[in-house]
Amino acid sequence: MSATLLGSIARTGVPQLMLRRFLALDSVVTTGNGLAYVAFSAPLGRLLGIGQGVLFGLGVLLVAYGAAVGLLASRGRPPALAVKAVIETNYAWAALSLLSPAVWFTPTLAGTVWIVAQGLTVAGFALLQQLALRSVDE
Repeated sequence: MSATLLGSIARTGVPQLMLRRFLALDSVVTTGNGLAYVAFSAPLGRLLGIGQGVLFGLGVLLVAYGAAVGLLASRGRPPALAVKAVIETNYAWAALSLLSPAVWFTPTLAGTVWIVAQGLTVAGFALLQQLALRSVDE
């Protein structure tokens, strides 16, 4: 994600709006990723070196999670406790993503790169959401 895109998303004097935008962006990316895993679990499984069933299951989970984050983003004032749960879930996902190639999976090189990249992306979402929530609380 480019710095220009992030800057345009975050450009607002209203902290609540910035938080909702970062939640919405997380929702779109997560749901899109999940839909790709569901729709293309067989070819993506071969490319990434991860089982088709695992990708399909993760896809269903990501679609549901992305929808929940999107619902949260649609609220005028997302509850802080729910936002904190999203942030903590994102940090946990990122940590598990960084560990998974060494602990659970034996992905291809493309799979390893993808898993690490998406883990770092999710950690970035968590950080942006955390900073935005802190701005709302101030």
